[in-house]
Amino acid sequence: MSSTATAKQHSSGPVLDWTAGHGPVTGALSATTGAFAIATTGAATGMPPGWALAVGAAGAIGHTVAGLWVRNAGRTLATRAASWLVGAGWTTWAMTHGPLTWAALGSLATIGIGIGAAARSSALFEEAREEEALAAEMRQVAAELSAERRAIAAEWVERIQRICGITVRVLGVEQWPTGAGYSLDLEPAGGITYHRIAQDSARLSADARLPHGCTAVASPGIHQGRVIVDVTTVNVLMEERTYPTDYGTLSLLTGIPWGYRTNAENVLAYLREQCALVVGPTGSGKTNMVHTILAGFARAEDVLTWVIDLNSGSAGLPWVLPALNGEVKREDGKPVRPGVDWLAGTYDEAVLMLDAAVKVAKQRKMAYQDLLSKANTDLLPISPQIPQIELVIDEGAEILASSDRDMRKLAEKILEVIRIARAMGVRTVLTALGATGSVLGNLMIRREAKVRVALTGGETEGMDLGKMFPGTRGLRVDQAPYKGAGFMGTPESPAGLFKAWRILPNQIRDIIAATSDRHPTLDTVSAKAAGPDYARRWDAERTAWMRDQPAMDDHPRPDAEARPAGGGLNLSALRGESAPVSEEEELARRFREQIDAQFATTPDPDAEPPARSGGLNLSALRGEQDSPAQRAALNVLIAAGPDGTGASAIARVLADDYGTTRQTVVGWLKSWVEDGTAVRVGEGTKTRYVHRRHTTGQPPQD
Repeated sequence: MSSTATAKQHSSGPVLDWTAGHGPVTGALSATTGAFAIATTGAATGMPPGWALAVGAAGAIGHTVAGLWVRNAGRTLATRAASWLVGAGWTTWAMTHGPLTWAALGSLATIGIGIGAAARSSALFEEAREEEALAAEMRQVAAELSAERRAIAAEWVERIQRICGITVRVLGVEQWPTGAGYSLDLEPAGGITYHRIAQDSARLSADARLPHGCTAVASPGIHQGRVIVDVTTVNVLMEERTYPTDYGTLSLLTGIPWGYRTNAENVLAYLREQCALVVGPTGSGKTNMVHTILAGFARAEDVLTWVIDLNSGSAGLPWVLPALNGEVKREDGKPVRPGVDWLAGTYDEAVLMLDAAVKVAKQRKMAYQDLLSKANTDLLPISPQIPQIELVIDEGAEILASSDRDMRKLAEKILEVIRIARAMGVRTVLTALGATGSVLGNLMIRREAKVRVALTGGETEGMDLGKMFPGTRGLRVDQAPYKGAGFMGTPESPAGLFKAWRILPNQIRDIIAATSDRHPTLDTVSAKAAGPDYARRWDAERTAWMRDQPAMDDHPRPDAEARPAGGGLNLSALRGESAPVSEEEELARRFREQIDAQFATTPDPDAEPPARSGGLNLSALRGEQDSPAQRAALNVLIAAGPDGTGASAIARVLADDYGTTRQTVVGWLKSWVEDGTAVRVGEGTKTRYVHRRHTTGQPPQD
C-alpha cells in the first residue's frame, strides 16, 4: 500500500524545480509577497520601520557588487538596486500606515508589475549583449583566421611568381580537417594551366621549407583556368597505420579503399571498368598491399575474388586456410567461408580458372541481353545477385612478359580476359616486381590498367615512374622511402603519394569471420558457364596442395612418427587405408561438406559427374619408384642436361603415353629434390630442375 501511495504521489500534481533561478514574473511575485509578509508581521509585532529600509539598502548594495563581479550592464545593476530600494520603501511605509489598506495593496501590485517589466527588459538587454559579445569574439577569430589565410595566400603568390614566373590570384585557402596541410585555389593569369605549376613542384616544396616527405602538388581545379595546390605540412607517411578495424560493407560501385593520401584521407579504387597494376620490389610492402586489396574485396557485397599465385599460392592461403582448417568460426558457431572464392596455386588450376573466367564473360554477354536492354546500358549491372569477378594475379605482369611456353599460354588467357570481359564484370589486378619496360610494354596493360600503384620503399632500380605514370612530373622515389608507401594514380585522381595500411594476420582472420555471410554467390548463368571446374574447386584433390604445408614449429610432436614426413597431407586417408584420421583432416572434410551444403558453392551443371580416375597420382607420393611414368619422367629430366627443365615440360612429354598431370610431376620433383636426385634452381615461374649428375660432373650411367 505504501508503495502504491508513493507512486500516486509522484505521478500527480505539477513538479516544481526549487533550484531554478527566478524569471521576471516569479521574481516580481517573490519580491511583492515577501514585502507584504514582512510588512504585515512587522505591523503586528511593532517592528521598527527602519529595519526594513536597512535590509533593502543592504540587498541593493550586495546585488550591485555581484553584478559588477559578473560584468552585468549598468541598466541591469540599476534595475536590481531600484527593486530592492522600492520594495524596502513600500515595506517601511506599510508598517507605519497599515499593509491591509486598499492604498497599500494597490501600490504593492503596481510595484510588482513595475519590477517584473523592468526585470524582463534588463534580461532581454543582457541576452542581446551576450550575443553581441559572442559575435564579436567570432569576428575576432575569423579576422585572425582570415589574417592567417591572407598571409599564406600572399606567401604563395610571391613564391609562384618568383619560381614559376606565373602571376596567380588566390581565391581560397582551405585548412585540412586532419591538420596535415592546406589547399590553395588559384587562378593563373594568361591562360596558364596547372601543368606549368606542377612541373616545379619539387622547387616549390624546397622553397617552402616543407619537411621531408611533404610536397606541394598542383592539380586541375574546377575548370581549366583554375588550379588546386595541395600543400602537405605533416608527413603522415612516416607512421605505420594498421588496417581500419571497421569491417563494414563496401561496394565496388562506390570505391574500395586501398590506403590513404598525404592529407590522411582514404584513396579509393574504382574498378568496375578498370583493371589495376601494382608494382613493388622485394621489401616494399607489395604482399601487404595485396592483402589490403583482398580485404577490400572481401568486405564488398558485390565482388567475388579469384586469386592466382603460382608461388605456392602464398598470396591467397592466409584467406583460405583459417576457414579450411576451422580456425575461425561465426558467432553462432557455424563454419565460415574462405575470404577468397577460388585460389589457384598451380599452373593447371590457373588454366582452369582463366578458362572459367572467359566462359563466364561470354555466357553473360548472351544470357543478359534482356537485362542490358531494360537498364539501357552496355555495362552489365553489377549487384550482389550478379557479382563482379576480380582476378588478383600475383606477379601476373611477369607472366605476361615471360618467354616460357607455358607462361605464354597463361599470358594469352589473361589478356583474353582483360580484352573481352570488361563490360561483363570480370576485371584483373596484376602485380609485378618493378615498373620496367618489359612489364609495361604490353599495350593491353597500358590501356586497361588505369588504376596503378607503385610501391617504392626507397628502391630506385626498376622503378621508372615516368613509364608507370606517363605525363605526370615531379614524382621521385625518394619522396616515399617508407615501406608500404609509394604512388597511386586513378582516372579519378592524378598520381600522387599514398601509403597502404598495415594489415596483420589476426585482422585477416577477423575479416574472414566478419564477412563470411556477406560474400555473394556466383549467379546461375555464370555458374553454369564455369561448369564443374568451378563447382569442384574445393574438392580434396584440388585443395591437397593447400594442406601440404610444413609444420609451424620445429619441435617434434608426440604423434610425429604416425604422421607423414613434413607434416603434410595424410595420404592414407585418400588411399582408403584404415589408418586413423587426424582431427585437422576430419575438420577439413566436414568443412568441405558444410560449405557445399550450406553456402551452395554452385552445383555441378552436368547430369553425370566425370570420373575421378584422372585425379592426383598418389603412387608417386607413396614412394613407388618402379612406375613406367615415373621412370620416363626421370629420363626426361636426365635428357634435359645442365639447363634442366620444369614440371610443365615433363608433363607435356608424358601426357600422351601415360596421361600424367603436372601435379603428379610436381610431386615427383619434390621428392627427388628431398632425396638428392635433383636440384631445384630458381623461384616462382623461373623454377627449373637439374639432375644431380649434371651438377656434380659425374658421367651418365645406365
